[in-house]
Amino acid sequence: MTTEERLNFIKQVGEEIVQEDELVKLIENGEQLIAYDGFEPSGQIHIAQGVLRSININKITKSGVKFKMLVADWHALANNKLGGDLEKIKTTGKYFIEVWKASGMDLSNVQFVWASDMVKNSDYWKLVIQVGRTNALRRFIRTAEMMGRNESLDALTGANIIYSCMQVADIFMLGAKITQLGMDQRKVNMLAREIGPQLGYWKPVVVSHHMLMGLGKPTVVETHSNASLQPDKLKRAIALKMSKSLPDSAIFMTDTHEDIKRKIAKAYCPEGIIDENPILEYYRYILFESLDRLQLQNIVVDRPAKFGGPVILNSYENLERLFKEKQIHPLDIKTKAIELLDKLLQPVREHFEKNNQAKRLLEEVKKFQITR
Repeated sequence: MTTEERLNFIKQVGEEIVQEDELVKLIENGEQLIAYDGFEPSGQIHIAQGVLRSININKITKSGVKFKMLVADWHALANNKLGGDLEKIKTTGKYFIEVWKASGMDLSNVQFVWASDMVKNSDYWKLVIQVGRTNALRRFIRTAEMMGRNESLDALTGANIIYSCMQVADIFMLGAKITQLGMDQRKVNMLAREIGPQLGYWKPVVVSHHMLMGLGKPTVVETHSNASLQPDKLKRAIALKMSKSLPDSAIFMTDTHEDIKRKIAKAYCPEGIIDENPILEYYRYILFESLDRLQLQNIVVDRPAKFGGPVILNSYENLERLFKEKQIHPLDIKTKAIELLDKLLQPVREHFEKNNQAKRLLEEVKKFQITR
């Protein structure tokens, strides 16, 4: 592949890239590049972590980049996920991997790395401390949003600050020249760009992917936006993203047909409104990106003749235009979304029904109480 072709795959993933010219140089240097993302094991995986993450990682690996998935069990411990029970967190991490096996992720160029293995290395903790020595406490507090918390001292613990230092150290211990996380992780990745050269490492390229919004009506919250980022993007990433502790805010990877039908039916989808519309987001980032997996060339929305008959959608742009012009009704696209999402998740459900280990892990995870 040419540099342009490789860059194009990565740009399809990155809602923002800091900096694109640096990424081009990395590609042109010819070295084997590594990108990483990290997940705290905490409850069942929703569709953004399962299907959408698989779509994005497949694009990254198609560009020739190796991907390391950090199963961040110690980070979840620091963030008090699952009540800080490390054994429950590890069990959930194993369940995460089973989901990814069945969700269409091309695992041939993906390596799973456990934080619990990394912490056995004294050099890792040495690096964590070195990271912590580079800045005053307030600089690390500013990164707290990546843990889903606000920036109040009263809301943070000492472990949360260690978490920030760990996440920066992860990048360099994993050899990741590219950080490929969500927009909500931007602050800590930008901190890594500052710290890397100070400690004799590189300045990682930050490829931030889109955060799929929750299914409910959007709510506006105030956040402390970084001046170098468009404020609405950061606000949106924090205010509208899915929550495992709010089950109806997202489709989960082992949801039944009835679960999907219920959630999509009541999802926010005002007629003619294309901004902050979660159903349209599902079409744009999941369904149109999964046509091959669904064995479809386009999406056909069936309607009675009295309502205009079937509509053939050959692209998301086609859908958005028709919806904005009110030529297609929310009920029409919701009904089709239920059908396609159910088909997309069927292989995952089957994996957890037929594979005994996966089935046992899911049963255990369902018993765990989710802590936000």
